[in-house]
Amino acid sequence: MNSSTEFKTRSSSPKTTEQLGQRIGAQLKGGEVLELVGDLGSGKTTFVRGLAKGMGSLDHVASPTFTISRLYKAGRLSLHHLDFYRLAEAGIMSHEIKELVLDRNNVIVIEWADVTHDVLPSQRLIIRFATKDESHRGIKITYPKQLDYIFKE
Repeated sequence: MNSSTEFKTRSSSPKTTEQLGQRIGAQLKGGEVLELVGDLGSGKTTFVRGLAKGMGSLDHVASPTFTISRLYKAGRLSLHHLDFYRLAEAGIMSHEIKELVLDRNNVIVIEWADVTHDVLPSQRLIIRFATKDESHRGIKITYPKQLDYIFKE
């Protein structure tokens, strides 16, 4: 990312992490790509649960670790939650990501995105979850200036 901004916050509970996701989800217009970075159990799926709620989805959000991909409907938008934890290489998923990115009605969230960095747009949010202890997380969001609207209230 050439010109990017950072937003840092902390979470002291799953509820707080979900609320952050909900605030961000409410601002999404479609076409955004979010890369989630963090250890297992750091709050990534909890964040996505809030993101889906903020977008208006009533779907039950669950981790896609074993299924690779989950889809949630939110009005005119679709939230694609991808998890590549179990993949050594992206394979056909690279083609799927390229197609998903072309549709401006999609919001794409990718966990363990290392295997797909070559196909991810440079204009994406990168959200890093750092586990401080059992209930505290440090969250750092890096995003390009074009996505400033997400953080305007």
